[in-house]
Amino acid sequence: MTSSYLIAATFAMAAVTFVTRAIPALIPQKLLDKPWLHRLNESLPLSVLILLILTSLAYQDLSLTTGLNSAELHLLLAQIGALGLVLFIYHISRQLLVSMVAGIAAINGLLWLFNHFL
Repeated sequence: MTSSYLIAATFAMAAVTFVTRAIPALIPQKLLDKPWLHRLNESLPLSVLILLILTSLAYQDLSLTTGLNSAELHLLLAQIGALGLVLFIYHISRQLLVSMVAGIAAINGLLWLFNHFL
């Protein structure tokens, strides 16, 4: 990669970020008051969070035919437990940042528990 490519990529990312932030200010208010847009705004954070978490689960190396490595199983169980906690906390509080911090703490705590007690 050349430096001109990296500079162009940086400017392209900055332009895309700016456009996505500026679009709501440029769209007329009457178009933003649609009921389907409000429903989308309510459900989108949880949907994005679920997609990000599901794509990060480390289940690729698990094979039921060759047996489960205990470290891989502990990681998968910790991720599933943290996912459940994140969904529960988000359902209760509707705070994305709080649920993400709780999920990070939960996965680290569960991995520590699995490594020390199992």
